[in-house]
This record gives sequence, structure tokens and C-alpha cells, in this order.
Amino acid sequence: MEKEMTLYEDLEWRGLIKDISSEDLIEKLNKGGITFYLGTDPTADSLHIGHYSTFLVAKRLQKAGHTPILLVGGATGLVGDPRGTGEREKADAKVIENNYTKLKAQVEKLFDIKCVNNYDWFKDVNYIDFLRDYGKYINVNYMINKDLVRRQLEIGISYAEFSYMLIQGVDFKHLHDNYGVTLQIGGSDQWGNLTTGIEIIRKLTGEEVYAFSIPLATDSQGKKMGKSEGNAVWLDIEKTSAYELYQYLFNLEDSMMEAYLKRFTFLSKNEIEEIMTKHNEAPEKRIAQEALAHEVIRDIHGEEEYQKAVEISRALFSGDIKKIPSNQIGKIFSKVDHIDITEEKNIVDFLADNKICSSKREAREFVNAGSITLNGEKVTDLETLISKDIALDNKYVVIRKGKKKYFLGEF
Repeated sequence: MEKEMTLYEDLEWRGLIKDISSEDLIEKLNKGGITFYLGTDPTADSLHIGHYSTFLVAKRLQKAGHTPILLVGGATGLVGDPRGTGEREKADAKVIENNYTKLKAQVEKLFDIKCVNNYDWFKDVNYIDFLRDYGKYINVNYMINKDLVRRQLEIGISYAEFSYMLIQGVDFKHLHDNYGVTLQIGGSDQWGNLTTGIEIIRKLTGEEVYAFSIPLATDSQGKKMGKSEGNAVWLDIEKTSAYELYQYLFNLEDSMMEAYLKRFTFLSKNEIEEIMTKHNEAPEKRIAQEALAHEVIRDIHGEEEYQKAVEISRALFSGDIKKIPSNQIGKIFSKVDHIDITEEKNIVDFLADNKICSSKREAREFVNAGSITLNGEKVTDLETLISKDIALDNKYVVIRKGKKKYFLGEF
């Protein structure tokens, strides 16, 4: 029988540890009882799949007897953190406040984590006191040697973003003093900010606290899974439906599967090895992708939404469009050419007028050949009328030309 891994061994095996502030933390993690925090700035009104990996680490620690706190940075979100690639745009205070409210509700629902806002303790801080109480203890040379700051210095960095790590360090101090927090976790790009908090607490109190960083979740091209990279897959079902999430996960490359099953699921080592063995024997069945989609969607949205996503995928594959709920049609076909239908039209005129076919002659040829479907049904009658009578929910007409080219008509 295989020996059960400790928490730290499991995190290492899953590829979830990059940097650790002290070897002493290993025993403390395995023992349990730590109050720790992770943070995110409210630059959007939902978390995305890149955040999900980090939040699952918090969930793993929580299952092992540790207590998580999420800090949503209402204050730091107004300042902006250095990215190493250029200055962030100045944030709107009302947008940040609205995003905080939505993120708090989302996190408490999905992850059952206590949520705090650093704006609550920074809004009344006197600038002179801040410099005296904290700025005096962090050396500028220490700050400019941090990776993201050093990289951004080459192209220019504002004083605001340069100060970000000091503010995050004070966050750690506040949570340590008021909530007993002794550990901070975060993405590997945050390592400089994590260790600044350790430094501030050590110099002001003499106490030792800890941090460890998590390798960033990346896509198959090595790009960070995040909003700033333009490839965000949201955890809010209204922004990314369960079907869209299913398609995203189901279409990931085989080369990513073992790493993603380790990072994004609670499946055991034996379960993942068994899945990968079956997957490698028949990659075309996408067994690993299906397992990943099931675990992630079930965890975020529940089993029912996963089953709906599977049913929609099967309906699209079979061409049975009418089985797809009408409230999902707009999202599913959001990236295909969209046609506003303002009046009833004969099928031939409709295809030609909307450039689906290059001419009425081509339109007649496609219809006669059975190469046009409306809402999944093949059309062969040249007198077919595009009207609300054939529309799904009196609104949508999904047109397919050939085998793969889709158009969405909407009354």
C-alpha cells in the first residue's frame, strides 16, 4: 500500500511550491493550525481560472487544518502593482469598490473563505506616519532588487507602483496583529511583495512569519492565465458559461493534462496516474480532458451545470440544436458571424443578402445539395421562409453552411 503523502509532499508533487521563506515552514504546514492569507486586487468583478489554481491551494491548506483569509485589495487596487512590462492605467475608485463587493460574494460562495478589504485600514492612514512607521524600515536597494521592480525600472516605474510592495507588506503586518496571520501565499510573481511583509514584521516585532509562492498557471504557450494576457476564463457563470468552461478545458492540449490534473483537481496520485494511463492508450478519447472538466466544473458550478455542459456539447456535435436551452444560444455562438433579422425572407434571399453565400445561384446550389441547416434541421426546400415561426424561442436562428461554418441570426 502506497504511503500517504504529507501536505507539503502533496503540494510539491502537484507542482504547487516554487519559493519558500524558511524550511521551518514545512513542519508547520504538515502539523496544521496556521492562519494564513492570500490576496487579490479587485481589477475585475470576477476571479478567473488563473486565480482558481491559487485558491485551490488555499482550499488544500484549509482541508489540512489551516485557516484561510482572503484580502481583496481595495487600497492596493487603486495603486496598482508593477507587472514588469509597463505601468497600469489609473483605476476608478467606484469600479474598484463595485468589484470588491462582487469578488467578496463570489469567494465566500465558492471557497467559504473569510474576506477582508485593505482599504478599511488604509483609508485613514496619515502619509507622514506611514513613511515614519514603515518606510523607515525598508531599504530602497532591497526594493529595487525585487524581480518585477527591477524589470520595470528599465522602462520606467511610477512612485505609486514602486510603493506597492511596501503597502502589501503593511497588509501582512496588519493581519498578523489583528487576525494572528503567520503565513502568506501567492503567485510566484508576488514573491518580492510576500517577503517584504516578512521583513516588516521581523523588524518591528522580532517575530518570524512565513511565505511560500506558487508557480503561475500558464496555458499551452506558456502565457499566464490571466486577464492581462487577454485569455481570461472567468469563474462567474454569467461571464463564462459552464459550457464555455467545458469547451476550454476539453480542448486543452494533451501535453498539459498531467500537470493540470495535479494543479486543478483534488484527485489522488493513484487516480491521476490511472487516468493518464488510460488517456495515453487512447488520446483521441480525451479521457484526461473529460476528467479535468468534470472535476473543475463540478467544484465551481456543481454537478448539474457540468451535466448541462456535456449535453450542450453532445447536441452541437450531433447537430441537434433544439436540445440547447435558448438562454445559452447567444453565448455559445457569440463568436460566430451575427445577423440581425428585421423581416421575414425567403431562404435563398436570406443567404445571399447576408453574404452567407456569394450569390443567389450559390445559395440555391447549397440548399439543393442539403448543405444548409436551420437550427440543426437540413433545408432542401427553396421556398423555406426565415421567420419567427422557425426561430428558437421566437428569437434565434442558427444557420450552418457545410459542416463547420456557423452563423447566428437573431430577431
